[in-house]
Amino acid sequence: MNSLIPTAFLAIVGIAAAPAVEAGELWRATGLEQPESALFDAANNRIIVSNIVGNPGEADGNGYLSVLSLDGKTVTQHWTDGMDAPKGMTISGGKLYVADITKVRVVDLASGKLVASIAVPNAVFLNDMTSDRSGKVYVTDMLADTIYRIDGDRPELFVKDAMLASPNGIFADGIRLIVASWGKGIKPDFSTAEPGGLLSVDIASKMVSPLPGAQEFADLDGVFAIRDTIYATAYMTGTLYRYRPSGTPEAVAHFKPGSADIGTDGESILYVPLMNEGEVAALKLD
Repeated sequence: MNSLIPTAFLAIVGIAAAPAVEAGELWRATGLEQPESALFDAANNRIIVSNIVGNPGEADGNGYLSVLSLDGKTVTQHWTDGMDAPKGMTISGGKLYVADITKVRVVDLASGKLVASIAVPNAVFLNDMTSDRSGKVYVTDMLADTIYRIDGDRPELFVKDAMLASPNGIFADGIRLIVASWGKGIKPDFSTAEPGGLLSVDIASKMVSPLPGAQEFADLDGVFAIRDTIYATAYMTGTLYRYRPSGTPEAVAHFKPGSADIGTDGESILYVPLMNEGEVAALKLD
């Protein structure tokens, strides 16, 4: 996500009227409130959406989770209440983990009940989440160049490195984490002095490495990998990018500004939250 970007700023720079994507779009779910993340819940054949409802950095108690059917219909608008500004999510061990500013919320997947809140010491602005093959959970701290790891209910600093350059999106891909960087030198309007790119973090060594050909091209938000292809959103412009090894990022869809933390069924469909529109779009991938 993920930003505190005022709508007026987007209009001033001339990108608020960017066209919505048409080719490949299957449906749009409407009536959401600043949807930041759309997570595919394969076990229950549904999509879980986080709604910020207000300032993304304010603990105001307004945030909640919604449930959509796989054809984009609202099943439950207020499935889980009692959050502040929920953003990225992941599923591990039959539980749903949700990044919520300085806490990670834990939700029972069967009932939608909020069962725990894990305070992350020194966290500033927790953003996206993922889980690895062993069930460990990772969460980015966009404003602290940090990734935390949670094992059960125990948070720990995993890596803090200036190379992460405001890490936003994160996805566990085998032995590595793929990270979408927002960029360096974030300004009050959330534009950057230097745009972000795609990075890899080796889980064993914690070494951060730039992905070749995918640096300094956009202020990136969500990220997901399907086989050898990485998809990432650029919040400020609404662009959806595709990146393949040894290539360069390619724009494959354009939305209005506000495309955030994408989800996927892992095969051929991508779910794109459109924060400023209050919508989630489903795209059929090539």
